[in-house]
Amino acid sequence: MAVADGMARAPYAADPRASGGRLVSEEDSPTRNAFRRDCDRIIHSTAFRRLKHKTQVFVFHEGDHYRTRLTHTLEVQQIARALARALGLDEDLAEALALAHDLGHPPFGHAGERALNRCLAKFGGFDHNAQTLRVVTLMERRYAEFDGLNLTWETLEGIVKHNGPLTDRSGVAVGRYAEHGISPAIRFYNERHDLGLSTYASAEAQVAAIADDIAYDTHDTDDGLRAAMFDLADLADVDLFGRVIDDIRTKYLGLESPRLVHELIRRVITLMIEDVIGESRRRLARLGPRSPDEVRAASAPVIGFSSEMLEADAEIKRFLFSRMYRHPRIARIMEDAEQVVHDLFRRFMEKPDAMPLEWAHGFAVADESERARRVADFIAGMTDRYALVEHARHFDSTPELS
Repeated sequence: MAVADGMARAPYAADPRASGGRLVSEEDSPTRNAFRRDCDRIIHSTAFRRLKHKTQVFVFHEGDHYRTRLTHTLEVQQIARALARALGLDEDLAEALALAHDLGHPPFGHAGERALNRCLAKFGGFDHNAQTLRVVTLMERRYAEFDGLNLTWETLEGIVKHNGPLTDRSGVAVGRYAEHGISPAIRFYNERHDLGLSTYASAEAQVAAIADDIAYDTHDTDDGLRAAMFDLADLADVDLFGRVIDDIRTKYLGLESPRLVHELIRRVITLMIEDVIGESRRRLARLGPRSPDEVRAASAPVIGFSSEMLEADAEIKRFLFSRMYRHPRIARIMEDAEQVVHDLFRRFMEKPDAMPLEWAHGFAVADESERARRVADFIAGMTDRYALVEHARHFDSTPELS
């Protein structure tokens, strides 16, 4: 079997014909493989459409030119497909994971996630990866025979483990989950459909994860320039950006700023993609995996940046953190956004009948943990706009977030 552009499918690529299957068995499609069906189901989901009005960095009304969760997702999808094609991986699975990776994000980006995590501190916290799993396995109620989207094992595994194993071989939580344990949403699903939490995910899932990093680094930089939070002179102090800017100015004397910025972003994306391809090929050659399971059993990721690009990536992230994500303007807006989420959570816990009937139904007989999770599900599904409308409906003063 071959993939696009004549590149042979690698022996360690996921194969839809050998998929681990779906929780609820379905007949195969005569026209689409299992991973392609996953892509289509994600695209047609309600949660995917809502990404259009969810914050990436800038809230929805600050300008049509800034990224939203939806445009970010599409950019991650494009990068993931490019990497998968070059490495002989399954493009459909890489695409499905890129499309799904932010479905669990609440309104107002990471500010909303921080707020819900505090609200749920007594009940296992809130994590957008776990919420994505909850969305695609439970909350999307569209199909006659099952809740959720009934995605393949490989897609669900990649959603949960694209950043690496969640436990060690003995089942003890590791990494970001070491302090508070595995999210209840992941534990609950894993009991019914074992996702192998102690191993790495597929190479396709690792591709989707690093594509997200590349998109963040470059497109958030583009948005920060557009918002005048920093300028090209500031970027010149970031080594990778500075070298690329010098090359562009040497080749194109007097190039106007908008064209220079676009050329900068596209060149850095290309450099990062080419670095990942080269480094990943070296890792795969050393490991010599003959199946997807041998990728999963590896002691380290098979997809990644070289050490030099990893340093460049870290420098870019430090720059964006200090000059953009912690910019006083953004910090003030996000502080107000967190308060909106806190207020809504408190109100719906106290007055569940303020939620739509389908969310309030059975609230009184549920235990406190279940009630809190139901309120968090309702809020996490909101767009930025809807959260502000709901806040204005219940409170006398709602921040402008601008």
